[in-house]
Amino acid sequence: MSDAQTGGEAGGETGAGNGAGNGRASGIASGATTGPSTGGLAAEPPAEPTTASAAEPPTASTDAAGESDTARATTTAGGAATAGAATASAARARTATASAATAGAATASADTAAADAVASGFRTLYGHAPDGVWAAPGRVNLIGEYTDFNDGFVMPLALPHTAVAAVSRRTDGVLRLHSADIDLPIVELRVEELAPLTDTSWAAYPAGVVWALRAAGHAVTGADIHLASTVPTGAGLSSSAALEVVVALAMNDLFDLGLTRPELARTAQRAENAFVGVPCGIMDQTASACCEAGHALHLDTRDLGIRQVPFDLAAQGLELLVVDTRVKHALGDGAYAERRAGCEEGARILGVPYLRDIAYEQLPEALVKLSEERVRRYVRHIVTDNHRTQQVAALLDADEIPAVGPVLTEGHASLRDDLRVSCAELDLVVATAVEAGALGARMTGGGFGGSAIVLTRTDMTDTVIKAVRTAFSAAGHPDPRVFPAVPSAGARRLG
Repeated sequence: MSDAQTGGEAGGETGAGNGAGNGRASGIASGATTGPSTGGLAAEPPAEPTTASAAEPPTASTDAAGESDTARATTTAGGAATAGAATASAARARTATASAATAGAATASADTAAADAVASGFRTLYGHAPDGVWAAPGRVNLIGEYTDFNDGFVMPLALPHTAVAAVSRRTDGVLRLHSADIDLPIVELRVEELAPLTDTSWAAYPAGVVWALRAAGHAVTGADIHLASTVPTGAGLSSSAALEVVVALAMNDLFDLGLTRPELARTAQRAENAFVGVPCGIMDQTASACCEAGHALHLDTRDLGIRQVPFDLAAQGLELLVVDTRVKHALGDGAYAERRAGCEEGARILGVPYLRDIAYEQLPEALVKLSEERVRRYVRHIVTDNHRTQQVAALLDADEIPAVGPVLTEGHASLRDDLRVSCAELDLVVATAVEAGALGARMTGGGFGGSAIVLTRTDMTDTVIKAVRTAFSAAGHPDPRVFPAVPSAGARRLG
């Protein structure tokens, strides 16, 4: 649940434990640009979607245990693939590839504009051209919250919103950092003097990546870095992970380190854990480094096995909306750490290394062994959310995207009632959206504010958005920011 937070999301919004943020990364806050002279990016998200006609999707009923009939049937039949099913699966993959190619063309155009803007800012700041420009996206987590530090399953997708870095290599041990998103001077450091937990500013995130690489034995001898981001901060969308991964990728390329994408993700996580001091899981950094356009990323956080799962919403007349409540994360008070400690206590009592090791079928027996109500709730959420993640993966494999909706709503109930990390604004989004005709909705990220996701038919998009805005106005809340979550590409070099 970690969002690296460049402005209220400082670190820790990973899917499982995301959200131990303390606001330190406010230097890369989207929307607070200082102007074109330093290459700031336009911070507004894509325009809100317009409606289009779509066929009525199938509905999925749920039983008292909160498991959808469709998901249950899909799981039961998952191993009985026929030749026809294999053909259909191949056709879906081709369709997803075509949709990804279309989205990729739009991304390439946006990438070119972003690279030009940030490179221009770099030249203004440092007086010479950068050696290259890189981008890394934020992410939204489809399902699997607070599961990553329990060795569980998560399923994020990358957003079109990115952190962009123009970078030049140095050989004199100097590290210079600048953000286009705040009106502050260049931060100058020496790489040999970098030390964990000594910096509470936004600069700790990129500096932490350099420290983590050097601590692992890589000869990173300095750099000039200019950054800008369009990833909304404080919204549970992993702004910090985007910042860390873009710097890691740039260092990997410039210093010929030869690290794989999963290795870059682990380096970025170590920077946030050890240098910044946020105990986030691995999901956010892996999503930013490894996602592919047109797909959700199924990640097993135990062995870091990844699988790209086609997620072609448009082909079924669907949209996934992000609703940013504009309520900022405030997890530095220990709420995240308390949930993590409670999960660890539950695993210890149950005699397993991690709650991942409690199978869904074993949950009733496990709960009987837990005398403390708080720990029982936490264990129930982790085990059931791991199960829900596997349900969603099976539904996407079966091309039954509409049936994912009720599973999302079940997940929100668990986060609200068992883990207790939701808030009034997030609950209002979910309840209002579902009542207005959305297929399902849930909070995403660390909670205590941030964003919710809403799965809806495109012909219901305007109705759902209007209902949520009206409900927020009636409750006296700030107008939420709403934009489509388009499954996008992971980290990449732009120039």
